[in-house]
Amino acid sequence: MGIPGTYITYDPVYSPEEEESLHGAHFSVTPSVDLSLRDLTSRILPLATAYTAITAFIQQRSHLEHGLVNHALCASIRSMLKDYHTLITQLEHAFTNNSQFSLQKLWFYVHPTLHTMSLLHTLIRSLTRDDQSLSHTSSDDSTSSEDGEAQARNEALGLAPNLKNIVKHMALNSEDNVSTKNPPKGGEVLSQLHKLAQVHAGDPQAQAVYGTLLRDASKPYARVLRRWCERGYLEDPYDEFMVRESRFIDRGILEKDYVDEYWERRYTLRDGSTIMSGKHQTPAHTDLRDGACVPPLLEGWKHKVLLAGKYLNVIRECGIEIGKDWDATNDDLAMDDERFYKSIEDAYSYANRTLLQLLLKDQQLIPRLRSLKHYFFLSQSFFLTHFLDIASQELRKPVKAASSQKLQTLLSVALNTDGVMFPQDEAGTNGMYRDDVKMALQSSGLYEWLLKVASVKGAVVGDEDAIGMEIGSEEGGERRKDKGKDKDRDKEKDKKTLSAIDVFALDYTVKFPLSLVLSRKTMLRYQLLFRFLLHLKHLEQTLGNMWAEQKSTAWRIPLPTHPELARWRCGVFVLRARMLAVIQQILAFATYNVLEPHWRRLETKLANVTTVDQLLRDHVDFLDTCLKECMLTSSRLLKQYQRLLTTCATFAWYTSNFTKSLNQALASLDTDPSSVSMKVRWDFLIKFRTNFDHWLRSYIECVTFHASSENAALMPLVGRLKSVHGST
Repeated sequence: MGIPGTYITYDPVYSPEEEESLHGAHFSVTPSVDLSLRDLTSRILPLATAYTAITAFIQQRSHLEHGLVNHALCASIRSMLKDYHTLITQLEHAFTNNSQFSLQKLWFYVHPTLHTMSLLHTLIRSLTRDDQSLSHTSSDDSTSSEDGEAQARNEALGLAPNLKNIVKHMALNSEDNVSTKNPPKGGEVLSQLHKLAQVHAGDPQAQAVYGTLLRDASKPYARVLRRWCERGYLEDPYDEFMVRESRFIDRGILEKDYVDEYWERRYTLRDGSTIMSGKHQTPAHTDLRDGACVPPLLEGWKHKVLLAGKYLNVIRECGIEIGKDWDATNDDLAMDDERFYKSIEDAYSYANRTLLQLLLKDQQLIPRLRSLKHYFFLSQSFFLTHFLDIASQELRKPVKAASSQKLQTLLSVALNTDGVMFPQDEAGTNGMYRDDVKMALQSSGLYEWLLKVASVKGAVVGDEDAIGMEIGSEEGGERRKDKGKDKDRDKEKDKKTLSAIDVFALDYTVKFPLSLVLSRKTMLRYQLLFRFLLHLKHLEQTLGNMWAEQKSTAWRIPLPTHPELARWRCGVFVLRARMLAVIQQILAFATYNVLEPHWRRLETKLANVTTVDQLLRDHVDFLDTCLKECMLTSSRLLKQYQRLLTTCATFAWYTSNFTKSLNQALASLDTDPSSVSMKVRWDFLIKFRTNFDHWLRSYIECVTFHASSENAALMPLVGRLKSVHGST
């Protein structure tokens, strides 16, 4: 019982006031006792040490702040100690009533119990050892474990980094006198029990002891888990569970801006692991504490556990109550019960199936995606042609001079006209969601911004302004400030030279829960593809207008008396036709060889999709594949492509100059034919032809290289471009 007496006292090196009570009291036998008796007594004394450590552990870890798992563990240990107390009572009765009772008999009776108590003492020491290590590092660990959530919270609340440091400093000052110890709880305790059971796998008694403790201690954890999986409620007041809730992220954020924070950051795994591209991504660190330490028995189930509760919360946010009645008899299932894992699988399947039905049927996700294809991928681009016609003057203005309100009005006119001309497509969805299509003027040109993204390794497609920030710079503050000023000046200068057509993009109004699929990052991918197609369509229309202007009499009149001027005029025709052919071939490749086939594959996948995360992955993979095969992810291809399009656009903008020069030449032919000088005209035209041939050749070589080494999907484009280049 750990009570010192006459012949058994505390060890001289042990002080009850100074030593940690969870280590247990250390006893020694006085030297006056016979050596043989002293040796036999020393064998029994570890029982007292283990008992004092166990009782101290029960007393300390039964407090509220240590969590439900520790409470259940202490209750299970306390029930085991009842047998020990019964044994001590019986031995005391035998000692007082039986004169033949000896120390050897005492050893005989307590020897089996000594092993059980030593097993419990081993568990106490393993949990106490974590206490000691945490007494020095818990402050740093708690700071690092909450760093991600704190940063997200501060961003959501608009706290600047310096203000965050002030708040943090105030919090630290207010807790100077608070102990930094953080004993294990929750999943970490269960992991320690499982680890000890594995270490003592060859000991039947150890298996029985640790198995019983693990079964009893895991019941509160299992109840939290099942309520989370089956109802979507997270009741974890002591941060013991593997799932963490960020309460500052709510649906209100999505109502203002449909970011995917609610899906990705409202509920997360405490160990930081995520699901990306169908694979589980787990952080490299393994020193996980408390709820972040997932019990080994649940390691393979943690992502299903997370998703099941997340799905149910999304359903509840939509105002739909969870209608399934779960079996209440399974509330006390432990982790070693096969029915426990079947209940997790059933809850995951139910939540998954319910949310999938909500998205696909109630929220009409497929018609929404078809609407996006119609407007962003120009499957029927009459509305865009009409918009470019009626808004041509406004789109030619500089960005600052263009009126967003006027462009939005003209876009609405074009969309309504499109709804009249084509009231329904093959799915009957064209006119359903045109009111959700809006216009937006971006902060930079498409190719300049894409080059910035491609030049930053590991950059994630996100907010445009965020991509422009310097990444990983560790230089001095003044230097960073100067760079920031220079960068702002360059950005302002570039913005002055940009026209409205260079930054024009479509946007789409999305409400919850469709914003989980059509998040801000996903819509940015749609916008990039739309701007890519828009520039091609606009350039095609500009070259088409050039052709229309060159149908006038001045361009068609026979010139038998001046063949040099006729050849120059024919050279302009040929160069314009070649440029138009290149633009049309790139546009046909993007729509016919990339977007349409991948869209058909996506529709097939969505028709057979079984999980919400599979739907999200298939959708994002579709967009990323389209971006890659449209050559919007390679900086080398983008540079060559931009120069080729700039050459074509510049040539098209000189339409009036060519017409003016031709009219002047025709006027001179009527008065003085010898005064018509063709050298300047030919030099001007040859410069365009030389530049076009150079950049077309470079672009073909670059596309050919990527098609043979990195992206075989570009092979059809190589054939298309070579057919134009070879017809020179």
